[in-house]
Amino acid sequence: MPELTGQFRSAAEELFGDRLDLAVRFGEHLASTGIEWGLLGPREVGRLWERHILNCAVVGDLLVDGALVADVGSGAGLPGVALALARPDCQFILIEPLERRVAWLDMVVEDLRLDNVDVVRARSEQVVGNVVVDVVTARAVSALKSLVPITVPLLQGSGELLAIKGRSAADETTSAAKVLKKHKAKAPVIESVGGDLLPEPTTVVRVAVGAQH
Repeated sequence: MPELTGQFRSAAEELFGDRLDLAVRFGEHLASTGIEWGLLGPREVGRLWERHILNCAVVGDLLVDGALVADVGSGAGLPGVALALARPDCQFILIEPLERRVAWLDMVVEDLRLDNVDVVRARSEQVVGNVVVDVVTARAVSALKSLVPITVPLLQGSGELLAIKGRSAADETTSAAKVLKKHKAKAPVIESVGGDLLPEPTTVVRVAVGAQH
């Protein structure tokens, strides 16, 4: 795993504060068992901080104080674990259907002793009604038009979806217009976060439903 130095270290100190050591440990998990268990490709090790951990952690600035957050398709804990480390005031439910990934997440959460994280093995559609949250996060799960139907129902009519996206963000919002209307969502807002900390900011599509928090 690459050493945390320079601009990335400064960003990590800003984002994780006194939990920086835990964030480093999370990175070590990703670079070892995360690769061994097939959650990340080996080529990602060299850019773990910039492309993955910090890229996700900056989204914490968009969470309201004390939010209850569901991370759908949590996989390697990106963004769920990274956000839980950056925002200890918020509670996170990591929703992941695949057994191997759930076992890995359980192992990491236990090792880091994250008391603001619960891991649930399920598809998001299976927990609608049982899990009601303020915010849903998702990264590299699916295109927005497929993502909205499996995330927005978890908000039960009030809250926000934060979808971490790349250059396709604008095209995806256009393609999702009918689905967004069906789910009574407001017009999506594409926002860049972390530009003051990272060379390349993170693009987030914000989809609000119901009353604003």
